[in-house]
Amino acid sequence: MDALETLQAIPGIGDWTAQYIAMRALHWPDAFPAGDVALQRALGLPRSRHASGAAELASRAWQPWRSYAVLRAWHAPRPEASR
Repeated sequence: MDALETLQAIPGIGDWTAQYIAMRALHWPDAFPAGDVALQRALGLPRSRHASGAAELASRAWQPWRSYAVLRAWHAPRPEASR
């Protein structure tokens, strides 16, 4: 069982949390919480039930450094914030 599966076996920990732990605590350079709404918004994706898949597809260009891309996206100014 890999680390993500082990984490997700703990009640209350889903994919987002496991990816976040992998990114922050385990220092994985390619962890990617595709289901994160703030990340999806930063990527300019429309809200839909397919947004996680779209985020995953968009992130392929950043492999194996997607954790760094996530941090940049989370800290980038949002266009509507500059109005």
